[in-house]
Amino acid sequence: MLSSSRLGPPAETAPPADAGPAGRNRIGRVALVAGTAVGVGFGGLYLVGLLASSEEVPAGTRVSGVDIGGLSRSEAREKLDGSLGRTWSEPMKVRLGDSVDTIHVSGISLDSEETVARAAQTGSDPFTVIGRLFTSGDREVEPVIRVDEEKARASLAEKAKTYDRKAREGEVTFHAGEAVPVRPVTGRALDVDGAVGALASAAPGKGSDPVRLPVRTSEPKVGAEEVNRAMKEFATPAMSAPVTLAVGGREVEISPATIGKHLTMKPDGDNRLTPALDGSGLLTDPKVASPLALATDKAVNAKLRLDGGRVVVASDGKTGQEVTAKALQKAVLPLLTETGAARTGAVATEEVQPKLTRDNVGRLGIKEQMSTFTVNFEPAPYRVTNIGRAAELINGSVVLPGETWSFNRTVGERTEANGFVEGIIINNDQFEKAAGGGVSAVATTTFNAIFFAGVKPVEYGAHSFYIERYPEGREATVAWGSLDLKFKNDSGNAIYIDARATDSSVTVSFLGAKKYDAVEAAKGPRTNVKQPATREGSGDKCVPQTPLEGFDVAVDRVFKDGGKEVKRETFKTRYVPRDKVTCDGATDE
Repeated sequence: MLSSSRLGPPAETAPPADAGPAGRNRIGRVALVAGTAVGVGFGGLYLVGLLASSEEVPAGTRVSGVDIGGLSRSEAREKLDGSLGRTWSEPMKVRLGDSVDTIHVSGISLDSEETVARAAQTGSDPFTVIGRLFTSGDREVEPVIRVDEEKARASLAEKAKTYDRKAREGEVTFHAGEAVPVRPVTGRALDVDGAVGALASAAPGKGSDPVRLPVRTSEPKVGAEEVNRAMKEFATPAMSAPVTLAVGGREVEISPATIGKHLTMKPDGDNRLTPALDGSGLLTDPKVASPLALATDKAVNAKLRLDGGRVVVASDGKTGQEVTAKALQKAVLPLLTETGAARTGAVATEEVQPKLTRDNVGRLGIKEQMSTFTVNFEPAPYRVTNIGRAAELINGSVVLPGETWSFNRTVGERTEANGFVEGIIINNDQFEKAAGGGVSAVATTTFNAIFFAGVKPVEYGAHSFYIERYPEGREATVAWGSLDLKFKNDSGNAIYIDARATDSSVTVSFLGAKKYDAVEAAKGPRTNVKQPATREGSGDKCVPQTPLEGFDVAVDRVFKDGGKEVKRETFKTRYVPRDKVTCDGATDE
């Protein structure tokens, strides 16, 4: 039993000079308890201690540095909410890898009620309770955090969108004749689940350190050392100078810029960057294809003509030589790491038989005229040259069953080197001068030959505004690199294309075997008619133009067998208004 003599009489017990209201209240209560506990056993003291602290938080209690000791539960909750509650609702300092950032996280908040409840209940064993009657030592209580995991993950996922990045492999690219190293980058990703736990267990406060959030990293397989090796051993030498190929008694020089467009370096099974040359792409590149064509003899198809409605051979075909994609790749790739004269080498050629010979005409099923169409045009020097050149390049084309024929691939780029001159084209809904003007007359003629032969158009496009010399809704234009005219030969037999031009007309005929007895066109009325505007053009390429309304039109392709319709397809075309354009004050009458 503790005696009052050991505690001292209440009258002689004085509070410390700096004791606040809570301290004075507690000391007074201790004296009172001690005075009434004379002769009371251990259990009595425990009961008295519980009664004394049941409504208050024990003195000296702190939560994340906030003193709530001696306060009632409601006062303690209010103080915690005011001092700490907003901490979890404000942006928090975090450390992501080596960088410090601030983020706003939803779904994590202080549970002040549970925190105070635990603070009041902490140390409810008899020795702690009785000890608190006679001591006033400080103690730290961890805050209780409420976590809405769904909200917390969602807000962290938003941060991850800006923080995360994929690992980037080291590589080497080629641009404008230069080797360009691409340095590797380590991948990183915020561990959202781990970050929720880290933030929930943190106790942020004024001046607290940033909360370190867990981050996963992924290292690239191709590192900086491999990029440096590839640059030194291959890429830089490859772009150091042109390579020269000897073929057919000629030399064909290929520049680094041209080679670079078709050269790559990809990691092999050991993650070593290995060069790969696209032989097919290099072979069809105009900078290579044109000089190779001059250095080799192209196979020539047999020429056909109609004799009383029957297809006959006008002249036989001729064997040619060609450079294959595989041979080109095999010749060029070893030269890229050489220097000086060693960057010259021979390229092998292969004998090529023409698709069409006197012997196989019958076997290919070319026996009759499938279609023919003619477009007339006003003679002009540029039209005569360009239309004649395009017809020359198309004439004699043979399209086997299942093959797709391309206008751009057959005619090639409309350049001076390819035999074309400057003419008038349509660009941005306006006439202007450019190389190859007039070729659309050949495209329109070919489109109609496709239409009436009954074969399948694969790619085509009409002029932006209507041109009166062409049939409405049955015309086509082409543009190098952006718009082609293609058809697939689904007739079941080979097709021979006969193309001929005069100074005022161009005619394209398809010879093969008809799939239908007849193919006809049925045009609908103009709809959605819109009137043109008037505007003034500018620049050296401006060409005056007369106005014409814009409209929509539909044309049906009608297939007939035995005089009866068996199928119908609709081709829809929208023409914009052709504005009246004047150039430098001049008018086009």
